[in-house]
Amino acid sequence: MSEEAKPDDTGPHSVTPSDGADPYTPPAPNTPRAPEISTGVKPTTPAPAHRSAADPVKALMHRHRELCERAVDPLEIAAGLEAHGVTDRTAVRFRHRDVFSLAEEMYARVPRDGETPPPPTPKQTSRPRADWVLLTLLPGALCAATVAGIRLTDGQSRLVAALVGFLAVSLAVRAALARGPLGTPDRAPTTGTSTWTYWLLAYATLGDGLLAAAVTGGPDALPTGAADGPWPMVTAPVLALTLSCAPAAWSAHLFAARARARLTVSRGLEDFAASVRPLLFGTFALYLCALAALSVLSAAVLAEPTAHTQVIALGALLFLARLLTVHGFTHAPAVVLTAAVTAQATALASSFASRLPGCGFLAAPVDALVDLWGPGGIQILSCGLGALALLIHGSRKLTRASAHAHAQAEAPC
Repeated sequence: MSEEAKPDDTGPHSVTPSDGADPYTPPAPNTPRAPEISTGVKPTTPAPAHRSAADPVKALMHRHRELCERAVDPLEIAAGLEAHGVTDRTAVRFRHRDVFSLAEEMYARVPRDGETPPPPTPKQTSRPRADWVLLTLLPGALCAATVAGIRLTDGQSRLVAALVGFLAVSLAVRAALARGPLGTPDRAPTTGTSTWTYWLLAYATLGDGLLAAAVTGGPDALPTGAADGPWPMVTAPVLALTLSCAPAAWSAHLFAARARARLTVSRGLEDFAASVRPLLFGTFALYLCALAALSVLSAAVLAEPTAHTQVIALGALLFLARLLTVHGFTHAPAVVLTAAVTAQATALASSFASRLPGCGFLAAPVDALVDLWGPGGIQILSCGLGALALLIHGSRKLTRASAHAHAQAEAPC
């Protein structure tokens, strides 16, 4: 074969990509080549190289196919992508300015039966339902009735009234937390924090009195239900906390509804987080103001010693723990509540263990804290630090779009 008849080395079968090429850059067109000599053999068609790389969004849709198919709007896809680690900076690699723009294209390209659905419109906030409102008012009403029954009875009748009231209030709180803005979503796993919540409420009623008696060598008798007994019992904190169930539901509803509305208008994950963070702090402050007012009112009506700092610390801890649980973050609330209960139980145990021979040093930290802040210092320290930890954790988790993708803008229960 002559030199002119040799095949050109730059034909389609000898294309070599250059090093460091952009994987999402479409392949360059074929370079000109010399006319081929017919040899009677049918040429094979080369496989299209980089077909998937030329459409990076299609490859991303394939990896998140289930998310794209079940999504009811682009916001759900954006939240799902964020939960899988896709950020606004990552979206630039897919030729989009942010995750929201990328999610809109993915939602539009999902094949659906029938005609293409119209663009989703922002969901309207539903109005309060009467049954949900009544459910949040029920714990406070039953607790007030229980406190009245304890004060109007004596002896065995008082014990019966306390037990029946405790059971009724527990069922009412459980019902209030089952639906509405304080209801746990189906996707949230069970953490078993109810036991720790009951402990914290019981300590708010009996713990300070027991600790005050323990550091002085008591108690000499069981609690009688009176604030001036050998083991003092206060009911104003529990009454204020149960009455605050309604403000807590309203605050959680306000936070979920406003965050969902801002999710529909945000154009980036950083933009959404920056707009929701002040909303979270404002909602938290609104609940604390309502709780402080209820604490002052309860202590004045029941003529009991004021314990506003303890009530606010405990209420802040329980509210933030529930708010995180409602939005699907259950691990941190369980850990923090367990730590608070452990601190309170350790303080009580060390006070009694110090009475053993040679163990007097065990009560030194507790005695120092009681001398400095009084018996309520244990509750303030354990619940206050726990609430601060959950607030910091919530400022990172509750400002994510994925925390509000499935949030229902429902009225409080």
